[in-house]
Amino acid sequence: MRNRTVAEVMTWEVVQARPDTPARELARLLDVHRISGLPVVDGDDKVMGVVSRTDLPASPGGRASGPAVPAGPSRPAAHRPAGTGAGGGTTAGEVMTTPAVTVHPEHRVADAARIMQRRHVDRLPVVDEEDRLIGITTRRDLLRVFLRPDEQIRAEVAGEVLGDALGAPPDEVRVSVRDGLVTLRGTLAHEDDIPVAIGLTWRVDGVVGVVNRLVPRAGDDGVPYAEPLRRTRD
Repeated sequence: MRNRTVAEVMTWEVVQARPDTPARELARLLDVHRISGLPVVDGDDKVMGVVSRTDLPASPGGRASGPAVPAGPSRPAAHRPAGTGAGGGTTAGEVMTTPAVTVHPEHRVADAARIMQRRHVDRLPVVDEEDRLIGITTRRDLLRVFLRPDEQIRAEVAGEVLGDALGAPPDEVRVSVRDGLVTLRGTLAHEDDIPVAIGLTWRVDGVVGVVNRLVPRAGDDGVPYAEPLRRTRD
């Protein structure tokens, strides 16, 4: 499963826009095709950016054009063209998020899933060796073929990694998993066990990220040897 490529799961026919596509037409394309975003390409079909529904200017009623969508978790602000921002432009070139995060068809599905997790995006334009748009893949595409159920991942990390490999008592480390992102919280016997736990967790099939909230067990004076760390894969 880890050796499957983006080419095997991507959509080859892509709904796309040009930089001068009006915002009203962008909203129509999103509605008609029931998608939440689309790439913006130049005259050579090279990807310039990506427009999502939240990038579109607000309607007179105060909402973004098109039907309302559920609010999601806050995301880091992406780079935009100078002087523009969500709700402030009238064409795709003015409202798009740029630069676009892209992948190549030969990328492994596992790597593409981790790029999505790391960059907080739900879709990746697929480009050829000259950066021309040839397809698109979404989080749903990748999760369908790559990710195992979160409960299976949690059970393997808790049992085989923490229990069997490290001998950690089950009441000292809590494992939670959401969409393949594993969070480890609790204490381990030794400070050196923490990077081992992270490394072994990364090797579990279906893991796209690891958030570390582990600390070494307190010494005789009751003081932990180290503070909690957050670690995600670069």
